[in-house]
Amino acid sequence: MEIARAAAGLFVSRGLKATRAEDIALAAGIAPRTFYRYFATKEEAVAPLYAAGAQRWAEAVRAAPAELTVAEALEHAVRHTLVPGRGVSAASWEWVRTLIRLAGTSPALGKVWAEVCHSSEATLAQVLAERTTASPRIPASESTTEAASAASTAADAAEVVSGAAADAPSAREPSSAPTPASAPTSASDLTATPTPTPTPPAAAPPTPTPTPAPASDNVASPYQRFTAAVAGAAVRVAVESWAVTDLPPIGRQGPAELALRNLRALRGFAWEESPAEEP
Repeated sequence: MEIARAAAGLFVSRGLKATRAEDIALAAGIAPRTFYRYFATKEEAVAPLYAAGAQRWAEAVRAAPAELTVAEALEHAVRHTLVPGRGVSAASWEWVRTLIRLAGTSPALGKVWAEVCHSSEATLAQVLAERTTASPRIPASESTTEAASAASTAADAAEVVSGAAADAPSAREPSSAPTPASAPTSASDLTATPTPTPTPPAAAPPTPTPTPAPASDNVASPYQRFTAAVAGAAVRVAVESWAVTDLPPIGRQGPAELALRNLRALRGFAWEESPAEEP
């Protein structure tokens, strides 16, 4: 992840075209040959940062209370990963904005973003398969609902603390990488004179996950892969739509609210069972 953070910092401060793989290696404190041992191109170096957010969302779906429907679990995961201060800090969202904007202007980086999105769909499909093979869902009683709410509040607090710690200078390892510029408001600003800003966020600690059922029972069906693609598109389009604006990540036009709006527009969609086959 250190290489990925170094690459992101240089892409933001210098611009994608002005950054070489050798520059990333130097900033990460490794030899160029070591860089190429992990990545074939400079664009691939930021794939771990793209993937970290997608993985965190999928893990949040997996960790959602068992009594939630698939639709409710997806919304639960959005609230726990896309709301600034929970999944990632507001400052870090500016890095997300810039990297997604770059993916829209660079075919090579766009390919990396697309591959990560496709991979995340496969992960989400597996998570949906695990939820399907888990114990039958029991409607939550008033007491269990209150308990889930209390647990959610505690989890929220823990995520805020861990997110703040990850972004704090003392929590990061010393690096010889140059201090990157603050995220620009447009792709053309990437070559502007940089101003100091925090380094890209460190990877969030993994979320504990329940022990999955046997793999033979958790193979995602074609329909689960389809529903994962639908859910993934709802969230991806929300984040991409926000990224092209200069709006803050908090509020009605932030990525979390846009994602929830997209998911709510799909109410009535058969998330948990395939529509009846036509005669």
